[in-house]
Amino acid sequence: MNHSTDRPVFLNLLRIRQSAMALLSIFHRISGILMVLALPALVYLLGLSLRDAQGFAQAVNLLQHPVARFVLLLLGWALAHHMLAGIRFMLLDVDVGITRAAARNSAWLVLLVGLAVLVSLFVFYWLPGVLS
Repeated sequence: MNHSTDRPVFLNLLRIRQSAMALLSIFHRISGILMVLALPALVYLLGLSLRDAQGFAQAVNLLQHPVARFVLLLLGWALAHHMLAGIRFMLLDVDVGITRAAARNSAWLVLLVGLAVLVSLFVFYWLPGVLS
């Protein structure tokens, strides 16, 4: 039997090792989507908090819930990562750090600083609320 070598190959995307630049781009898109999806809830909370003193207390009470705290932790990371990656992409657009090594290093830097922001938010925001 003759086997064709030019037939399509099944690629398992979870087994492919992505570069730092690819991961940064993927996380940049994910963080943007998360922030856009959170806008209606954040606008609702803002309106609730501005309505009166009881509304403000209700908004604070809602934000103390563990699920809300986790969502705010995730949104804090998303905001920091999206901002840092956006600055990096704008610098690349004006040919700053355009070489392969510089682009790789700046991608790692953004990923690591985003992770540091997530860890610091966890330590200073999540843990005190959970432990109290």
